[in-house]
Amino acid sequence: MKLEQYLDVIISFLKDYLNDSHMDGYVLGLSGGVDSSLVAALSKKAIGKEKLTCIMMPIDSHPDDLKDAKELAKALDLNYVVLDASEAFHNIKDMFIKAGIELDTASLSNLKVRLRMSMLYAYGQKHRYLVLGTDNMDERYTGYFTKYGDGAADILPIVYLTKGEVVKASKLLGVPTRLAERVPSAGLFEGQTDEKEMGVKYSDLDNFLLGNKVDPKVEERILHLHKISEHKRKAIPTPPEFKR
Repeated sequence: MKLEQYLDVIISFLKDYLNDSHMDGYVLGLSGGVDSSLVAALSKKAIGKEKLTCIMMPIDSHPDDLKDAKELAKALDLNYVVLDASEAFHNIKDMFIKAGIELDTASLSNLKVRLRMSMLYAYGQKHRYLVLGTDNMDERYTGYFTKYGDGAADILPIVYLTKGEVVKASKLLGVPTRLAERVPSAGLFEGQTDEKEMGVKYSDLDNFLLGNKVDPKVEERILHLHKISEHKRKAIPTPPEFKR
């Protein structure tokens, strides 16, 4: 199946899933990155502008992130809301400090992501909207997502697309080239990029997932990331059932 054909499959899936759920629409966190851009484009095609709300949630973010998200919303004619959670984040951070607990960089970064997902679910509950996830195939395999943060969603439309396919699909659906090819980053701290954090390039990840040969050291790193993140992809563990 060609990429263009599979995009039609996703669009039909998004439309049918919403209809079957008896909910009223979708809500999406829009970052200006390529993954959320593609999900926005696909969802709008599936259900129309009026049933999709995009929320931009800067938390001490670089100004360019919000600028890019607004550029994308304009290019695709999306309904959006800006909710700056910086103050809420710092209030929680200070609460920990007052309790004698200083969170490290990873904990603070994941706190930001979980705050954003909480905001999406609050909006979704208010409006009877389902929360759209943006994890792609690379992120899902390596566990490059925050558990109960961006990994928490009601539906994962692009989970079977590699990063390279996400970029190509975005361009096909009208995402500006500059945004489609933007260096992947969650913008959680200064200088942060996906590839630096993972220790592997998306191009190598794509090749590995597509069954192509990669450097043995790269393959070892990818398999390691997959192994240590297995808990993120499984359902919540429970003990054996209580037989009464």
